Amino acid sequence: MLRYLFGGLTAQAKRGQALFDSVVAEARKPHWYVEGQVPDTIDGRFAVLATVCALAVARLERGSESGPSASAALTERFIEDMDGEHRELGLNDPGLGRRIRKLVGSLERRVDDWKAAAASELDWSETASASLYRSGDPVDSALAHSAAATAELWKRLTAASEDSLLKGEF
Repeated sequence: MLRYLFGGLTAQAKRGQALFDSVVAEARKPHWYVEGQVPDTIDGRFAVLATVCALAVARLERGSESGPSASAALTERFIEDMDGEHRELGLNDPGLGRRIRKLVGSLERRVDDWKAAAASELDWSETASASLYRSGDPVDSALAHSAAATAELWKRLTAASEDSLLKGEF
């Protein structure tokens, strides 16, 4: 009974947490903001985090039967993080749930776009542009860098086993 009531107080990590931590570490790499020229703002950082997370979700959903469950765990960690970040920013008001749903919808759109790009149904560079530079057209060299960086990340994600991904190793 106490385990049910106080389940969040255990030292056991939540499923998908290691992968989410690695996704965050990837999204914090300076090359996205320096060479890729993604604006170093809340919106720009969200764009990079959502892009990296979307690539990981797309990869998990291409995997084994447990892939959708693993992608759901990663998405849950993303939602928890977005909720916590918004609360830290002082945006804990009645509209918070609506904002979080909008951010999750943005992640879902990116997942769909990256799945299509991985299947060669969409152009990779155009997908990178739409995913990372929502507020305008990037400089050609910045877009080239970001397209190459997302392609390299996709190769690392697809080369990793599902177990490795869940451990945050890619």
